Amino acid sequence: MGYLKRPLIFMLVIWLPMEVSYAQPTGMSAITGGSYVPFYGSDTAVVTVDNFLIDQYPVTNEEFLEFVKKYPSWQRSQVKRLFAEEAYLTVWESDTVLGNAVLPQAPVTYVSWFAAKHYCQCQGKRLPTMEEWEFLAIADKQRSDAREDATFHQAILQWYEQPAPKVLPEVGNTEKNYWGVYDLHGLVWEWVLNFNSVMITGESRNDTALDRNLYCAGGALASTDLMNYAAFMRFAFRSSLKASYTLKNLGFRCAGVKDKEL
Repeated sequence: MGYLKRPLIFMLVIWLPMEVSYAQPTGMSAITGGSYVPFYGSDTAVVTVDNFLIDQYPVTNEEFLEFVKKYPSWQRSQVKRLFAEEAYLTVWESDTVLGNAVLPQAPVTYVSWFAAKHYCQCQGKRLPTMEEWEFLAIADKQRSDAREDATFHQAILQWYEQPAPKVLPEVGNTEKNYWGVYDLHGLVWEWVLNFNSVMITGESRNDTALDRNLYCAGGALASTDLMNYAAFMRFAFRSSLKASYTLKNLGFRCAGVKDKEL
């Protein structure tokens, strides 16, 4: 008995390399690391920042409220004074009620470094380092480094000159920068992980000694740009802080490692 002859079909499969896109968490920007000459230290020193993730907005009152509900030890009446001074969350109506003095989508303030650090850890994240924050802060809308632009500096200084509003506005009201990050300038100051890491002791006989264990210090290391008054203010502000301090215009945002799922 015969059989039906069919043509043989050969399929040539070519495996092409595929670029795997990184699925970044919602609400975070993926930052491509790089190198830059920092504001502090020698003008030949270069800081290298690895790839990382950063929240596009500061943490809001509403987000922090959910955190203290889940972790009652960080509520205003429960927190240990070692980790937050008396003014902690003072503008909230109570432990778990925001009240009318703050907007839910405004950045949370009156929060200590300890509380901010723990919040980020509970989200599977961390506070950004000072080097990462400064790397982001030198960008404007079009450029990753706008430090040579006098207009960029002036816009930041104009915010510093204005008195803080009675009620902070919602996050996202400032223009996003080159990295798609909002509110680095023009809304609140922000905690960083190693805020006290570039300080000298302030002791006149030993002003060149670096003491990373000090929260309060007399000054910063030599500046690479004496005209960058905005950066002077940031570093001076950091030098006056202790980790338990809470202030009306001091908030935070979280960061993460880019090649690690959060």
